[in-house]
Amino acid sequence: MFKGYFDVQKNGVSPFQNFLCYLGGSAIQTVGDNPVTAYRQLVQQYAKSATGEIVGPDIATKEANTVFKKNPVGASLSGLTPRLIGVLLKRVPKFGILLGYTTLSGSSGEPGFAAATTASILSAPFINPVRMIEKQQRSNFRTTGKETSVVDILKESRQQQYKPLFRGTVPLMGHSFTSAILGLVGQPQLQKYIQTELGTKSSLGQSATNLVASSVVSPIYVFATNPLSRLEVIMQTASISGKRIGVVDACKELATDMSKFGMKGIFRGQGLGMAKAIVSLTLFHEGRMFLSDKMKLYNQSGEK
Repeated sequence: MFKGYFDVQKNGVSPFQNFLCYLGGSAIQTVGDNPVTAYRQLVQQYAKSATGEIVGPDIATKEANTVFKKNPVGASLSGLTPRLIGVLLKRVPKFGILLGYTTLSGSSGEPGFAAATTASILSAPFINPVRMIEKQQRSNFRTTGKETSVVDILKESRQQQYKPLFRGTVPLMGHSFTSAILGLVGQPQLQKYIQTELGTKSSLGQSATNLVASSVVSPIYVFATNPLSRLEVIMQTASISGKRIGVVDACKELATDMSKFGMKGIFRGQGLGMAKAIVSLTLFHEGRMFLSDKMKLYNQSGEK
């Protein structure tokens, strides 16, 4: 099954080394985009007031700003620990399935549509608990002004046999699929095209073409995933000990938001999402390509 997994391929690295490059790129991305991730969640979470009423986007943004002004460092770093741990718990299954499927299918190039589909479905149960804990850490900033500890979240979940950790799995599958198709498959292919077109007609290097590709892919990605992101936030920031919000109820809440505030309601955090996506994709691929280049040099040097 793992025959050839550690052998250097035509692209200059082995599948295992390629996996490590994806993992390293994810770690770099996670640290770099965490403040934007935290702020965007609060903007979406505060669509509902403390009394449970749907409020306007401006009011939600002001409340998120207040949280960040009171505790800028704590808010910016909130959820970072589970996200970094999640680089292993989330990325190992996702990239393992993604690249494993690619290897088993006999392809030595970049992952394709079938690999992305398989990875998004099979990796969701591994990824969801980490995303749930991350969002729960920020869920009480409004009342306590600080993040909730991972230990407290796990203790509360344990009382319900850890079932709350799997809230939001359904929208996550859609989110993960879109992310894999656009971020892991579409973006590298687009970058190659841009690098071929612009690289020969301008002085743009690899990093510049990467940024251009990320800027093109990001609006499409955010437009496709923002409603799914809203569903995740609604389902995963609800009190663990309180009433569970299912997919249907979360969709009804989105519908109410849209009926009151139009497209601004359903697409809360859209601009932030685009900024985050550009930063995330750029950092991820810059990190991945940097590590990949180092791996290729290592292999070429003949060191084992």
